[in-house]
Amino acid sequence: MIAPRLDDLDRKIVAALGLDARVSNRQIAADLGVTEGTIRTRLKRLQQEGLVQFTVVTDFRMAGSPNLVMMGIHADPCRVSALAEDLSAIEEIGCVIVLLGRYNLMAMGLFKSVEQVDDLIRARIKTLPGVRDVEVSTAIHSFKYDVRMARITRPKPLDD
Repeated sequence: MIAPRLDDLDRKIVAALGLDARVSNRQIAADLGVTEGTIRTRLKRLQQEGLVQFTVVTDFRMAGSPNLVMMGIHADPCRVSALAEDLSAIEEIGCVIVLLGRYNLMAMGLFKSVEQVDDLIRARIKTLPGVRDVEVSTAIHSFKYDVRMARITRPKPLDD
């Protein structure tokens, strides 16, 4: 994999959009001391290279009364990469992370009921080759959740 070519200006543009994705190219250009055309060209390249994308991220409370569930997965070390791929393919799971520490993998998602989580774990996660055990934690109160850190919901494809 070739490392992306990002310079200081690219990073500043991305940082500006990370704070407020609605900021205009004109405002970014003024703040950074470059032309609006420079910003437009840089953003187009960053999008074409898949380094940035624009989407609306809704607060997970808009999904009704979901439960943010984290599943710590103990796995056979030789199966961690394959399991990460398998877990990523499960629609209900919005985040999969490989870890060093207590678990090999962490999977997170929003669920409407504990029964839904239990069904998912019993029928689709514990049956995956290499899964040794799954420990579940459910959030009961969120003091801070920065969507820039990890979006938990998957974007739905737009119908053309």
